[in-house]
Amino acid sequence: MLLVLFGARQWHRRPKDPSQGRLPKWMAAMDRLTPVKVFGFGLGLGLGLALALALAALNAKTAPLTIAAAASIGSAGLSVGQEITSPAIFVLIATLGLLAPLGVYMVGGERAKTTLGNWKDWAAQHNVAVMAVLFFVIGLKLLGDGIGILTS
Repeated sequence: MLLVLFGARQWHRRPKDPSQGRLPKWMAAMDRLTPVKVFGFGLGLGLGLALALALAALNAKTAPLTIAAAASIGSAGLSVGQEITSPAIFVLIATLGLLAPLGVYMVGGERAKTTLGNWKDWAAQHNVAVMAVLFFVIGLKLLGDGIGILTS
């Protein structure tokens, strides 16, 4: 329920004019990283659930999603192989935000600067709205799951 309320709060606080949007501090800091540092950061954090824990520690907004994923995996009654594979898939999906720009940079050469610049501009303009919708949807999903458990 808190995620739904947080999402609604974020939506109402978003800039009315998307050109007024700003990048979050952590995303703006990415401009100061070299490709080697980004690759090392992504590779080092991508080893297991360390990424999910590190992201949750760096940005409290990701903690509910990480906790929900861990709870779902832990309570699903999976085999050992599935319990190892599921967090790995979660970490892969969680790192796509780092891996996609890195891949574009590595493959795109000079054209990548334009593409990544456009992505950055879009993210700055729509960050609050995207986060609001994300929290709202995840909150509704978790709320629905909780109601389903209580009624069964």
